[in-house]
Amino acid sequence: MTIFFTADTHFGDHRTINIQKRPFANVAEMDAALIERWNAVVGPEDVVWHLGDVARRPADVPALLDRLHGTKHLLRGNNDPDATLTAAGWASTGDYAEIMVDDRALVLCHYPFRSWNGQHKGALNLHGHSHGRLKPMPRQFDVGVDVHIFAPVTLERLLSSTGKMR
Repeated sequence: MTIFFTADTHFGDHRTINIQKRPFANVAEMDAALIERWNAVVGPEDVVWHLGDVARRPADVPALLDRLHGTKHLLRGNNDPDATLTAAGWASTGDYAEIMVDDRALVLCHYPFRSWNGQHKGALNLHGHSHGRLKPMPRQFDVGVDVHIFAPVTLERLLSSTGKMR
């Protein structure tokens, strides 16, 4: 089992193609690519923490989750109404989580923090929301799809991509 992180998929949201300048002609193409790239890296036994902003229409979420591999946890984003959190298919939902992965403390939330629990003891902050537009901070990682070729990412890959915090 591998643990993955992602955020800001915005399935079904044509506005995201324009605002984030995503390289897709339309929503159908974007959604197909997001599903394909998710399933190319995530296996059925893997775990995915989605750090918010799942889809434009909550009614679409259960069918999307059925098509995506892995056990899926959601931490609410600013574009996730209650109906997204209560959709069938989530193993858990919330607004914030602190977990351990590979003996590393992680603080997870849709929003990036200026400071977080354990920050000066090596804890990492994984977030979405900013679509790669924030200046990087030590021990903080944007896990959004716009930053990671439209696919979920592992902690190992996050750490190796910066050459820091091994």
